[in-house]
Amino acid sequence: MPRTAERSDLPQAPGSSMDSPLVDVPKAFQRGKIEHIVILIHQHDGYEDATYILKGVAEHWKEKGIRVTVVRGVGTYVAADAAVLHVDLTVVPPEYLEYMRQYPIALNGSVADISKRRISGHLVRRGDGYDGSVIVKTNCNYGGQREEDLPKSMAFPARCFRAVRRRLPWTFQSKLGVWDYPIYQSPSQVPWAVWFNPDLIVERFLPERQDGFYCLRSWIFLGDAERNVIMYANQPIIKSRVAVRIEPAEVPEELRIIRRELGFDFGKFDYGMIDGRVVLYDANRTPSLGDSKAFDAVLKNLADGLHVFA
Repeated sequence: MPRTAERSDLPQAPGSSMDSPLVDVPKAFQRGKIEHIVILIHQHDGYEDATYILKGVAEHWKEKGIRVTVVRGVGTYVAADAAVLHVDLTVVPPEYLEYMRQYPIALNGSVADISKRRISGHLVRRGDGYDGSVIVKTNCNYGGQREEDLPKSMAFPARCFRAVRRRLPWTFQSKLGVWDYPIYQSPSQVPWAVWFNPDLIVERFLPERQDGFYCLRSWIFLGDAERNVIMYANQPIIKSRVAVRIEPAEVPEELRIIRRELGFDFGKFDYGMIDGRVVLYDANRTPSLGDSKAFDAVLKNLADGLHVFA
């Protein structure tokens, strides 16, 4: 399993080289063969109806003769050569991490927390002296929508509290639309309630700009297989659907170091390059694609990355 390191800020000038592997594979399995792999999902996850990248990757594994078993929840152990943690929550419940420890090869088995407070190196705190532009986001991934939709078994008082909270202004919410992150010219313009809402965070607004466009770089990887692109758009919040141009891009060494520190074997990082440094906007261990058929070559390439762990 990959090593993880606590990270309170973006790494400074790197002092290591790419001679070291992206992941740490147990020596006992370096010459083995993965014939059966488990995909561990949350008990209430809508995996079958979603457009997860891993679903497409798994189809290519099957074509290679690898048996793939999707395990829902941790009630039953399924023996396999390897497992992928694919719990679509910002913070993985401890029992799922414990379940992953049963496998000799556990992809993303130590990626427990991808909250903004965990991965961001440019948080703004009230009264910290920063006076530039800021953006308000949810601390949870994907606008907090997974956490809001998932808890079907919440206790009655918790459900009542959530129902009341949903009637309050956005500054009191735990969920925001991913297109609706507010941007302010300075922290002084941020509504007071945001600073006291544990489900929201304030970041420095650090968009990459080129030739009048806003830019977003997106790196998808599994093992040593990868796809890295830069998207150009006319708006600051960017998804592929609003990009006016998409081009391949080199993966910066600094981002590879961040990946090793966060312990990712598979996932997607969204980032920008500001003054030659990486600014990580988002780290996702359960990324999706809008149309998997259009990215079949990418999915096939990612599937080949499994060899790193065998």
